[in-house]
This record gives sequence, C-alpha cells and structure tokens, in this order.
Amino acid sequence: MASDVPSVLLKTGARMPLLGLGMYKLCGGEAVLRAVDASLAAGYRAFDSAAVYGNEADLGRALRELLPKYGLTREDVFITSKLSPQDQGEKATEGALRSLSNLALDYIDLYLIHWPGTRGMDVGDKRNPGNRAQSWAALEELHAQGKLKAIGVSNYTPAHMKELAANCKVQPAVLQVEFHPLECQSELRRVCRDSGVCFQAYTSLGRGELLVEPEVVRLADHHGRTPAQVLLRWAVQQDVAVLPKSCDPERIRANGRIFDFALTDADMDSLTALDRGHKYCWDPSQVL
Repeated sequence: MASDVPSVLLKTGARMPLLGLGMYKLCGGEAVLRAVDASLAAGYRAFDSAAVYGNEADLGRALRELLPKYGLTREDVFITSKLSPQDQGEKATEGALRSLSNLALDYIDLYLIHWPGTRGMDVGDKRNPGNRAQSWAALEELHAQGKLKAIGVSNYTPAHMKELAANCKVQPAVLQVEFHPLECQSELRRVCRDSGVCFQAYTSLGRGELLVEPEVVRLADHHGRTPAQVLLRWAVQQDVAVLPKSCDPERIRANGRIFDFALTDADMDSLTALDRGHKYCWDPSQVL
C-alpha cells in the first residue's frame, strides 16, 4: 500500500516522513492497535513513541500484527522512541536497549534524548551537562552498531544544541520540540537550519486550545478545512515534521489530509504573527 506522505532527508541519508502519529498518552494494547491500524490505512508511515509513554511494547505488537495486513514490511515504517530522563547518564545504554527490547525490533529508526535534565535532579544541578554528554556518547555507540539508525534530541534549547554540537562525534539528526503559531521557536530553527538538523514539532494543536483560536478558525472556514489541518499545514509548509496525536480513527484520517492544499503567503504570515513565545508544555530553558 503506497503512502502519499512527503518526507524530509536526514543527514544520515534516510528519509523521515513529514507526518507521523504522536503516541503520547496513547495507552493500552487495543487503543494502540486501533490507532496504528487507522494510521496505516490513512497512509501514515511514522510512529513516535518514548520510554516514558509506556507503549513501546504495544506499538511493537501492533506493527507485527498490522504490517502484513497492509502489505508492508519493517522497512516501510519509521519508528521513533526516546530515552527516559531516569536513564540519563550512565544508564543510557541500558535504557536504549530496553526500548529496542520493548519494541521487539532489530533497530530503531530514530532515538532521541527526551529531556536535557535528569530525573530526580534539580534543573540547575551542575551534573546535568555531564549526564547529557554521557547519554549522547552511549547513543553514538549504538548508532555505530546499527541499532539506532539516527540519533537526536528533544526539548533542547539553543544553548543545549550548541553545547552538543561542540562536543559530539555524531551530530544530531533531529530536534523535536514544541512548535505552533504561538511558539515559533525562531532561534532554535535558525540553529537547526545552520547545522542541517531536521526540526520536528510536537503539540502542533496547542493541546486543543489552538483549534478555537479565531485566526485559525477563520482560515479553516476559508479553505474548507479543519482547524487541525490548517495548523498542521502551517508547519509542514515550512518543512517542519509533525506528530499529531489521536486515538480516534476519523481524526487520524483527517489529520493526514494536509498535503492536498496550500496556505497562501498571507495565511502563513497571519499565523506566524500570533507568536508570543507561549508554551503549553514543559519549559527546558532552566535546565543547566
């Protein structure tokens, strides 16, 4: 079954779909199976999990059951997972291998350090930079072994990105952060653009609050689209990969219909003008 989802070229040479299913808070074997089934039917080929989501094993089981249904193989899908903050530092190798085991995969397409801090440590703890460096070295080794095809980070600030770039052997392939019209992350996007790092968004819909933002609703009405489609289109039209989350098959299908229309330059500018540095999720700026 072919997919019409465009992709972005990572510095590893692999291609990552611009659209994937976000799996945060998607729990339970049946719920995961239903969401993955609807996603594959709608053309999704990327799935974003994490150790802290508690659904890696459910995702692995769903893929084993459903890929044959759609005539797909492991190589047809792009799987992302993330290192738990409790495994930051000396337990990073163990944490990454646990993700591989939970997913029951020979390799993970993209593995991210989920958070720049360490669980149980204060954000200002001076051990955080060393723990990050130790985690990255572990991921580099697993990348060299072919177990992690690409490695990257999530929730890093410009300062964290510059620190990593100055001290790593393998540059990160992806940065995944909160991104939507109220939080455009201009400085982070410049850092990624200058270093060839793919910029990937989460919380594209502002935890649902942006679906009733007047300008978003106006543009949705104008284009005959849903507010979610407008928000997702605004991102992918800037070559930003998105990970909308839903367990509802119809919403999954609707969220996937973002590549058959375009926003005008004026539309794009009107959404970008909403930027005020507003975060709906955690703020990593205080993590030393």
